[in-house]
Amino acid sequence: MGKKILILSNHFITLYNFRKELVKKLIDKGNEVFISIPKAEENSFFSGMGCKIIETPVDRRGVNPIRDFGLILNYIKIMKKLKPDIIFSYTIKPNIYGCIASNFTKNRQVSNITGTGATFLKKNLVSFIAKNLYKISLKKSYKVFFQNSGDKDFFVKNKMIKDNWAMLPGSGVNLKQYELCDLPSEDEINFIFIGRVMELKGIEQYIDCAKSIKEKYPNTNFYIAGFIEEEKYKEIIDEYHSKGIINYIGFQKNIKEWIQKCHCTILPSHGGEGVPNVLLESAAMGRICIASKINGSKDVIDEGITGYLFDTGNAVDLIDKVDKFLRLNYEAKKQMGLAGRNKVEREFDREIVIKRYLEEVEKVERTRLDGLQKVSTKSKNEIEDFKIS
Repeated sequence: MGKKILILSNHFITLYNFRKELVKKLIDKGNEVFISIPKAEENSFFSGMGCKIIETPVDRRGVNPIRDFGLILNYIKIMKKLKPDIIFSYTIKPNIYGCIASNFTKNRQVSNITGTGATFLKKNLVSFIAKNLYKISLKKSYKVFFQNSGDKDFFVKNKMIKDNWAMLPGSGVNLKQYELCDLPSEDEINFIFIGRVMELKGIEQYIDCAKSIKEKYPNTNFYIAGFIEEEKYKEIIDEYHSKGIINYIGFQKNIKEWIQKCHCTILPSHGGEGVPNVLLESAAMGRICIASKINGSKDVIDEGITGYLFDTGNAVDLIDKVDKFLRLNYEAKKQMGLAGRNKVEREFDREIVIKRYLEEVEKVERTRLDGLQKVSTKSKNEIEDFKIS
């Protein structure tokens, strides 16, 4: 029997990139899927699949309970009207405010901590507010999925959750979409940074690395793919691009083509990731990964086997790891890429993630059947008691 499933999301692109396979599977199994998401033309992709779209404004910046109170009311209204059998949510606001609403309406919600961003990297008012909002919401919710053990340990240590948690291998990667492909020739060695251009993502360490490595290895190229998020980097990016130290290619809709052109993906993030999808996608395509020693990246990279980890925020250590990679012969680089693909196949196949979500839907059905059985048994006993009396 199909279930009524509500998905809370803050943006089309993340739902499309990482959860479209799950949504399709839920539809294929005869469930009725509702998606609460901000208005966007692209939402027609999901309505075309058979989902019902509920346009819900979500301010993606900052955490302000007073300003966001309207979102809680919207979620309560939606839940009361739909009476969903289960709710799935992603990212900080749908998780927190969705759980506050579902605790109020007594709905079963499964939240996914896809990373914490910059929220807990510094102790300040924002981290204090976020920590207390998580305590109010997630602690009483049905289930919380974590993508890496570091985030889980932090939430447990700070009493933001109880024992209502489980682990997922990130968002997983679609192994058919990101298929294994040959490593390019070594006439030129290409590196790529994929992400928003901002301090938190380690763009300064990447540029410092490019500057140093290109002096020693002129046949290297350093690409940057992503929007410039912080204004202060526009002039810096323009300068280094014009000098040929980096190649800024902007946001790319089809990032696969660029991963394929490169030998290595570098993710110098300072933290707040779940399990970085850029690493999963790159490793799936047989590319070597070099990343900072942060939660999530440490789950994907096996040091010296599938890539390298460097000390977070340390450009000198990053340069050392890139130099170590460049000194490998072509066959060793190729084997490192193949080891990455094998690890992703074993541990991070998106089908593993989908299976875990389907299990949660099945639990709803089992709970319903158990409830019916109890009611039936109770009615039968009442009839027997009536006959005896």
